Amino acid sequence: MSDSREILEAVRIPAAHPSLPGHFPGEPVVPGVVLLDRIAAAIERESHARLARIATVKFLAPLRPDEDARLHVVVDGVRVRFRVARGETQVLAGEGGLA
Repeated sequence: MSDSREILEAVRIPAAHPSLPGHFPGEPVVPGVVLLDRIAAAIERESHARLARIATVKFLAPLRPDEDARLHVVVDGVRVRFRVARGETQVLAGEGGLA
């Protein structure tokens, strides 16, 4: 039997976030690493485990500052599947493993 857990969380990166200046001037986009950091933090907070590796990740659409998005993570034993969506638009999806 697997130990499966689902994590759902709202995500909104403010325009004042320190990673945004220069990413990209005039057309700001939330860097993928900021979203991956939010995923890793949610896993650590909710599962008391650490995201040890990312096997795959696909960035499918940009997320702009101050846009509402939804983080969805499924932890199944040491396997992790994750995605971020803005409404019906998938922003990123990937898989990884826990330490």
